[in-house]
Amino acid sequence: MTNTINRLQLYLLLRKNVKLSEKRSTMFEANQYGKLFAYIGMGFMAVYFIAIGTFLGWAAVDTGVTEMIFFLMPLLMILDFGARFMTQQTPTMLVKPYLLTPISKFTAIECFLINQLLDLGNLVWMTLFLPYAFICFCGGMSIWATLALLLMLQLIVTINSQWYMLVRTLVNESMLWWALPAAIYGGMILPLFFLSEKTLDKTLDTVLEFIYDHAFTWPTFVILVTAVAILFIVNRSLQMRLVYSEISKQEKTKLRTVSELKALNRFGLIGEYLKLEVKSTMRNKAIRTRFIQGISIITVLSLIIAFTDTYTGSFARNGWCLYCFVFFGAVNLVKIMGPEGNYIDMLMVHRENILTLLRAKYYFYCAILLLPTLILIPPVISGRFPLLMILAYLFITSGLEYFILFQLAIWNNQTLPLNDKITGKNQMENKLQIIVELIVFIVPVTVVMILQAIFSETVAFVTMIVIGLAFTLTEPLWMRNIYQRMMRRRYTNLEGFHTTR
Repeated sequence: MTNTINRLQLYLLLRKNVKLSEKRSTMFEANQYGKLFAYIGMGFMAVYFIAIGTFLGWAAVDTGVTEMIFFLMPLLMILDFGARFMTQQTPTMLVKPYLLTPISKFTAIECFLINQLLDLGNLVWMTLFLPYAFICFCGGMSIWATLALLLMLQLIVTINSQWYMLVRTLVNESMLWWALPAAIYGGMILPLFFLSEKTLDKTLDTVLEFIYDHAFTWPTFVILVTAVAILFIVNRSLQMRLVYSEISKQEKTKLRTVSELKALNRFGLIGEYLKLEVKSTMRNKAIRTRFIQGISIITVLSLIIAFTDTYTGSFARNGWCLYCFVFFGAVNLVKIMGPEGNYIDMLMVHRENILTLLRAKYYFYCAILLLPTLILIPPVISGRFPLLMILAYLFITSGLEYFILFQLAIWNNQTLPLNDKITGKNQMENKLQIIVELIVFIVPVTVVMILQAIFSETVAFVTMIVIGLAFTLTEPLWMRNIYQRMMRRRYTNLEGFHTTR
């Protein structure tokens, strides 16, 4: 009993410390604005889920199959898994101050994991489950059966959250771990495309019959509880090992041949900064991971658009085409100068060093645009993406979009850790960065849609090409303007970089 009380007290104390740490952090304002936008988005999503849950409840009552919701759970959990990758980081393990204390390190890890389990984000699906259960209750289901239904559905969501945490942590260590969810979800989805219609119908009937017979039973409840416990234990062990490894900076050193990138020597100092960008992308775990994820996402989108009818509407096609081009800039340039904050003092030694760095960074990200251009060849060949659309978003990204993103170099003054993944800080965007992200993702597509409605698709794309080329060709002018404004704020920015290291 005493041990349980001590664990509860420790949990409450660590939770209080985390809240105080967040308020003291220089990123507290960013977290607040990030949460505000998240709450607004969740509000709209909740209304949508309530409507879906109500319709499903009516269908379940009409057919007399209250287990209908379990038929949809695999699909819902795949969506939940994907949404968590876009919106949720692995838990911030603030264990460093506690490693020298006499408390159990496993107990501290457990407290942080429990805090993740009790996060209100895990209750989002209740906006769908509650209306469904309420309609079933009104249709004759007993109160105890209704509560048991909700409990089992929430257990499935909890299992999915633990599964997500496990996969996300492993993927952060090595991109090869993507094979694990790919194998599981691929095994669930690929049969839908490769099985004959007769075999597919028979297989689905067997699966649905099994779910109908076993989903809402006591053995299934025991299995779900056991699965939560097993995943919790595995996560606790894995998180503890990785946190120790990361904090102690234990890294496996492999001897390898280092490319000197001699081809860039002809460009002088800009060439040296281009080498820095290339090697940062190749060597630093955080930057490398973002690029690999970007290539993977764009490739999947390209194949889906080219070979399926998933995205056929004009707005969807334009939105995804822009997303493919602006992705690399949006995820990296939105925190421009953040990685350089680790060594910003050395960059201030020589005159116009920062200007040369910014130009090299611009040329590097313009060269990166060749990747989505090549990856999007299948949609162009299949006729889903007109070549004029590809050119429009290519040039609008290299011009107007990068012009907007590079403006953040003036105000960004928070150092971004290069390799920390679990214990990293400054991961969320501040209000200015969020606004800029919204602008670069929404405004160009909106302008294209308006021009298409007034004139034609060709006029819209030609206009975007002209605007993009105008900003691309005048890069020396606006880049120097950005540099001059940065220099006016250099002492304020230096103070911010030093504070957040």
